[in-house]
Amino acid sequence: MYYYGKGVSKDYVEAARWYLKSAEQGNVDAQYSISSMYYDGKGLPKDYSEGARWCRRAAEQGDASVQYSLGIIYHRGQGVPQDDAEAVRWYRKSAEKDYPQAQYNLGYMYYYSYGVARDRIEANRLFQQAAAQGDEYAKRALECYRKGISIDPGAGLSFLR
Repeated sequence: MYYYGKGVSKDYVEAARWYLKSAEQGNVDAQYSISSMYYDGKGLPKDYSEGARWCRRAAEQGDASVQYSLGIIYHRGQGVPQDDAEAVRWYRKSAEKDYPQAQYNLGYMYYYSYGVARDRIEANRLFQQAAAQGDEYAKRALECYRKGISIDPGAGLSFLR
């Protein structure tokens, strides 16, 4: 309620206080919220290392969207050493739960050999899975793949969408 200002005045510091109480008891949503607040510097000091620590705690509980986010953190090296192999590991966990953004990102990692051996067949398979769920990035990647056009690395991974 404090984070969004619903029924009370918006107060990120107070929101962080309550999220921390819940996060410390193992609540995945609260852990991820705390992670985001550290990354954004809302209610807590901007601290990527603490944000990554809380995100990892939440991801280890198996939430696909949080696992995807942890993959992004490792790919970017925000609060952790940059590690594409670790990013692949977290994207894979999420992709196996049919999370389309993770399927796309994992496909991209295979396509360009970030943290894994290049495997265009596996990349195509993952793009197809994500596209079947409506992922627009994956649909564009498949179109490029079908036309024999390189997927534009300048477009980057579809982070935080």
